[in-house]
Amino acid sequence: MPDSQPEDFAADGGHGAVPLDGVPTALGEQPPSGEWPLYEVFVRGKRGLNHVHVGSLHAADDTMAVHHARDVYTRRNEGVSIWVVRADAITASSPDEKDPMFAPAGDKVYRHPTFYDIPDDVPHM
Repeated sequence: MPDSQPEDFAADGGHGAVPLDGVPTALGEQPPSGEWPLYEVFVRGKRGLNHVHVGSLHAADDTMAVHHARDVYTRRNEGVSIWVVRADAITASSPDEKDPMFAPAGDKVYRHPTFYDIPDDVPHM
């Protein structure tokens, strides 16, 4: 694996930045001939309240992406909802902008729930 990092990155998610080499990055931009566009897949589990990024796949269109995502990422009947998003439709912050992007929230401690008592009968907290 090369020591140098590519400079063109997409989302800085749970698995780190995703290099965009060879991936169409403008909406409507056609991939090179013979290649299908890249989709990011999110699945909501039976016991989950939110969708979680589970991986990526290539598909010819949105409908095919949903069907492939179902076949690849929910083979054991663990999902109740699937989202697929074309990778070229995602706009993300750069990992290098982490400090300036999120620093303003650091001095607003009143936004954190540690100052509030939550009753035991409140669900999902």
